[in-house]
Amino acid sequence: MTPERKHAQEAIANVELSPNANRVLWAAAIVAAICGALYGYDTGIISGALLLIAKDFHLTSGQEEMVASAILVGAVMGALGISYLSERFGRRISVMVVTAVFVVGAVACSRSPDVTSLIIARVFLGLAVGGATQVVPTYISELAPASKRGNLVTLFNVAIGVGIFLANLVGFTMREAWGWRPMISVAALPAAFVFVCMFFLPKSPRWTAENEGLASAVKQLSRVRTSRKVIRREIREIHENASGIDEDERGWKGLMLPFARPALVAALGIAFFTQAGGLEMMIYYAPTFLSDAGFGNSAALLASLGISIVYLVMTLLGCLFVDRIGRRRLVLIMGPGSVLSLIGLGIMFAIHPDKGSVGSWVTIAFMLLFMMFNAGGIQVVGWLLGAELFPLPMRAAATSVHAAVLWGADLLVTATALTLVQLVTLGGTMWVYAGVNLASVIFVYFFVPETSGATLEDIEIALRRGEFTPRRGEDPSIASYVDEDEEEGSQVVAHG
Repeated sequence: MTPERKHAQEAIANVELSPNANRVLWAAAIVAAICGALYGYDTGIISGALLLIAKDFHLTSGQEEMVASAILVGAVMGALGISYLSERFGRRISVMVVTAVFVVGAVACSRSPDVTSLIIARVFLGLAVGGATQVVPTYISELAPASKRGNLVTLFNVAIGVGIFLANLVGFTMREAWGWRPMISVAALPAAFVFVCMFFLPKSPRWTAENEGLASAVKQLSRVRTSRKVIRREIREIHENASGIDEDERGWKGLMLPFARPALVAALGIAFFTQAGGLEMMIYYAPTFLSDAGFGNSAALLASLGISIVYLVMTLLGCLFVDRIGRRRLVLIMGPGSVLSLIGLGIMFAIHPDKGSVGSWVTIAFMLLFMMFNAGGIQVVGWLLGAELFPLPMRAAATSVHAAVLWGADLLVTATALTLVQLVTLGGTMWVYAGVNLASVIFVYFFVPETSGATLEDIEIALRRGEFTPRRGEDPSIASYVDEDEEEGSQVVAHG
């Protein structure tokens, strides 16, 4: 036993377990996930505010696209840039930096005197949005036990839904009374709340073990685990994984190694399809699309509010059931529904039903169905998989690339949506996105294995053994065939 391991065992024996460990775990996950609500609100508020901003600043359709997509430019940069902070100073400190940028960015946007200043301020705000989507899921996944990781990490998705719902609620009920500036600035308040709360929450045990030693990791685990037996097992797994780290596996260099390639393909593919499928486009431009289709502004905003409610409900259900159903299976079940809904929506936009007719209600129904299938499927796992697929030495860099691809795909969709409508009509645009959703189902079927029930260490073992592949059967999870190999090894020892 190494001196460090012996020191860790002594720390486990002497550590004082918190009677509120489960509460602290959930509190940390919920507080950190509020950053998801900030992301949802700051990106979603533009849906209702854009009509007012366009009138105030006399925007062209091109300028509207720039205002809507500016936050995504910053998000790509923030996602890539946060990895250094996350690796150097830790996940908790990085969350605090992100929330500080949220505060400053929201205030700067609300005080912009012209469209150029607004675009610059939204790029700055995007740094926080992108940084949050990288570091928050990673922080939660490294705090959570394997049995609860899916539930806790997808709280981030639920919080995104809450933020989008609140943005649409404010856009529908308060836009005339408040105007667009207070609608944007109010997001600074919850950001400041998270900043203060993070001072009192635990650090990531995985990051702590690598940077401050196993004894410090024991202290952090004792705040969120209820037994010494569980802490002892996790510390052993963390130590075994960390002790054999090759320097070539750290950071960006590690992503180039052959054994990590299957995880990189799966994570980045999921990241692309999570955003390129059209959901964010629907959130940003639903009022614009419905107004173009003949709906009044109030009806369009009310439909947008309905879309946000469906998104919130489905992400909440996904959070509750993703560990039971499985990540891969959830996408394969819900994905075909997204395809069919978009085909139907494209048909209705092509028919262009009269305002108030049955056809107009069918149009909204297809839009809500798309949100139901997409939000309850790939949106639930898109952020989760990026946080759990990669080994610790390269996790910060990998999650940065994952978040950058998410935001890059979002930027591609948002910056081209209105132009695509002009080129192929609104109905044709929906059919293009139907094709993208079909491609996502095919991709998941062939390239994304089931990780439900697997520890972060199980996933790393499967990668190193070359067993990170989709498998069908009664229990297709990576955890099952890692355990099978361990049982076979135990039998060999016993017979020997």
